[in-house]
Amino acid sequence: MSECHELVADCRLRAAVELFAHTWDPVVLAALQQGQRRRHELRAAIGGMSDKVLTEALRRLAANGLVERRVYAQAPPRVDYRLTDLGRSLVDGPMTALARWVAEHGDELFEAQERASTG
Repeated sequence: MSECHELVADCRLRAAVELFAHTWDPVVLAALQQGQRRRHELRAAIGGMSDKVLTEALRRLAANGLVERRVYAQAPPRVDYRLTDLGRSLVDGPMTALARWVAEHGDELFEAQERASTG
């Protein structure tokens, strides 16, 4: 963090935080943690996500180098998605640490949010 005194566009911290700016992106990453999956498997594992939103998330994650799209030349066409090494490092590192933090402090977080909403 010492490299980024201002949160300018090319700041690495800002770029990392933006990986969580889209609600579904971390969910898709977590769904791929168990291994390679096809689109219908991802949607079934996640639930409540439209095909359009899944497509957008997969494109963003691939553009950031976190997910790899593999197309197999067969009939019918088959496309699988998996975490890249970079994506795996994000899921196994910061996302796992965040999950531990939420497990430990989630009740406090929700209580604070509830207090703030009730005025």
